Amino acid sequence: MKQKILYISIALLSGLFIGWLIFHPSGNTTEKHEKLSEETNVWTCSMHPQIRMAVPGKCPICGMDLIPLSTNSSASVDPDAVTLSKEAAALANVLTSVAGRQKPVKDVMLYGKVQADERLLQSQVTHVPGRIETLKVNFTGETVSKGQVLAQIYSPELINAQQELLEAVKIKQSQPLIYEAAREKLHQWKLTDKQISEIEESGNTQSLVDVISNTNGVVTSRKVNKGDYVSQGTVLFEIADLSKVWILFDAYESDLQFIHIGESVSFTLQSLPGINYTGIISFIDPVIDPVTRVAKVRVETENHSGNLKPEMFASGTVSSSLNEYRDKLVIPRSAVLWTGKRSVIYVKQPATDQSVFKMREIELGPSLGENYIVMSGLSEGEEVVTSGTFSVDAAAQLEGKPSMMNMITEGH
Repeated sequence: MKQKILYISIALLSGLFIGWLIFHPSGNTTEKHEKLSEETNVWTCSMHPQIRMAVPGKCPICGMDLIPLSTNSSASVDPDAVTLSKEAAALANVLTSVAGRQKPVKDVMLYGKVQADERLLQSQVTHVPGRIETLKVNFTGETVSKGQVLAQIYSPELINAQQELLEAVKIKQSQPLIYEAAREKLHQWKLTDKQISEIEESGNTQSLVDVISNTNGVVTSRKVNKGDYVSQGTVLFEIADLSKVWILFDAYESDLQFIHIGESVSFTLQSLPGINYTGIISFIDPVIDPVTRVAKVRVETENHSGNLKPEMFASGTVSSSLNEYRDKLVIPRSAVLWTGKRSVIYVKQPATDQSVFKMREIELGPSLGENYIVMSGLSEGEEVVTSGTFSVDAAAQLEGKPSMMNMITEGH
């Protein structure tokens, strides 16, 4: 019995000793905990920067792994700057670029239509009164050539004038003035010398007179039908010469300052994709349309192939050199945040190993497509955040530092 009690006592003492060895905090362990407490990071989510955790884990919103936001606050050079760890900057895709100078070129987009050259439009009229007996061209869109017969007209008045000419031929030697007057009367009705000579040689009057085309082109409008009675000066056809056409673009009044006569325009047609055309600006409308607030910009181009047809939609680009801004800095559009009338950027602080950024208000000039001209507020060689700008601003807001939404700058 005594031996059994001895074994139990020895077992209890051994258990107590082993428990003391396992659970008794040593001096080294305490130091490690204190050190870990000093280096504890604030953990956040790269997609939801409002999340703040004291320990690593998963984002309660999206389930992504949390990342350390910052280490010791003393790393920040400026109290108004925001510091991101390397992991946070990488996951938020924060990228920077160095502000520099470049030749400012603004691309102005223009949209318009192909139109016939107004200077090459012709109204084909009849010069004698009468009845349309024959239409040689009887549909819109038909191509005609200069000298081609378009129609034939029966004109009693023209028959009388021919008879006067035949009578004047008989007294040509004795009364040359009467003969010349008879010929001139037919000339006034646009009969050619060849037609008049044929009448004289045949001795017979012609009952029908030909209407001759005075230009090459396409019939854009037919005004008469067979059997119609027409008077002198009646328009029979509208003919457009499409060997040269206009591209009439609409330019907004805000873009007119970048468009000048003589500049080249590169344009494409919606109906002919993959083909690039070029033309020269020959005219800019001096009057703004009061309804659409645009001015017409005219580009002239050759069209010998006939591919450019009136009413086709066109998209053009004018590359305008802004020489008055050639000494200004240029930054990407993605670097700029807007707060009403203000424009702000985030500039990386120099002489720091970490990603330390500070908000700065700048004054912008004209837009250059994907870039902006900086008028003031930035120096050459400074690094500007060009990607992940909203993530940096969100971190600044959550830390109560100057940001897009709560600007704390002098004078505001």
